[in-house]
Amino acid sequence: MLRLFAVLMMLLASPQAFAQGEGPRGIHTQEAVVTDAALVPHARPALATGELRTKRFVIVHTEKAAGAARALAQQIEGVRDGFGAMLGRDWPGTTEIRLGVGRQEFEALALPGGKPPGWAVALAYPGHQIILLDALSLSDTQGPTTLRHELAHVALGQLAKEWPRWFQEGVAQNLTDERYSVAHYTALFRAVTQERVFHFEDLAEDWPDVPADVEIAYAQSAAFVAYLTGKHGPQAMGLLVDGVRAGEPFEQAFGKAFRTSLLLEEQDWREGLAARYGWLPLTTSSALLWLAASALCVAAFARRMWQKSARMTELAAEDAAEDAALRLLAAARAAGPVSPDGSEPGSPSALTWPEWPGATPNPAAPSSRPEALEGAPEALESSTGAPEVSESFEPGDEEPESASGEQEVDAEHLAGRPPKPTLH
Repeated sequence: MLRLFAVLMMLLASPQAFAQGEGPRGIHTQEAVVTDAALVPHARPALATGELRTKRFVIVHTEKAAGAARALAQQIEGVRDGFGAMLGRDWPGTTEIRLGVGRQEFEALALPGGKPPGWAVALAYPGHQIILLDALSLSDTQGPTTLRHELAHVALGQLAKEWPRWFQEGVAQNLTDERYSVAHYTALFRAVTQERVFHFEDLAEDWPDVPADVEIAYAQSAAFVAYLTGKHGPQAMGLLVDGVRAGEPFEQAFGKAFRTSLLLEEQDWREGLAARYGWLPLTTSSALLWLAASALCVAAFARRMWQKSARMTELAAEDAAEDAALRLLAAARAAGPVSPDGSEPGSPSALTWPEWPGATPNPAAPSSRPEALEGAPEALESSTGAPEVSESFEPGDEEPESASGEQEVDAEHLAGRPPKPTLH
């Protein structure tokens, strides 16, 4: 019995009581929160070599993390101002941030009894107002977001003690702008279309175990807190903080601050989910229009490339046809007869000029037209410049007509020159 009692006491006194397990993706796979303040004594680590102080922060760092500490000191006050603008209240006291480089220094800076899990690069102790960070994570794209997320847990832990789990995570994600991510929209779209949205009373203490459900829980918590802030403003959020700080139950303080119940606000929020995260936003959003325009551009480009390819194929076919015709012509010329003068068939020198109608062939005249026309002026005119007239033709006699009715001219006087054309 004594041994059993000792074992039970050891289990109850386990120092590692983490309020947040490993999330599905993003910073939720890197940050954790230790809520059991009674088991974690507050002690300054021996590895720390220096510290930097601002108005509301003290940054304790190792020798390797000195540069990261100076950079963080220049930004941290502005981050805290943004928290007050949303919550309507600023938490009291000075917040301590511990910085180390690498896994060994990160774990060495942890509070005794609150060693961080192996997957975490950031750890928050809200009860002691301490944040533990691996300085290497600040250079990562999600590093600043991780810091603000942990700072949100410290802020809520200092402002009040009893917060529902969904409210803590929703406030933290709104303060870090995580709710605008594509992963959150996708998770809520899946929850709405599959009707898997959780009731917030089920997310007050426990968190889902299935990674897909964890994504939905994070996303709907961020969306609901954003809905409350947008509808009621930071003043109502400040009244909620004051009520919970005064010891009122959360739902009672919620009703006083927002003048409605949590159940009615949740119902109103649920009624608008289909319009914000269902199929309708996808069909009316500007992103879809840009997607459709991009698809049309791609289709037009593909059509243009197809037309260009078809035109190139057509030109190639025409070139092939021309090459084939040239080859056939060359083969015909090679196989054709040769002219008596030795010129190639079809060449200009092998062509003969046709005789003019009515001309008498002259055996002595060359067959070429240009040579037949040489000396024509001498044959057309006599020494007196008058044309020669046949002796057998008397004045007053009628000129003989041909069978076609045209007057015939003595061919002997026209020998050596082409006949003049007659007009009809």
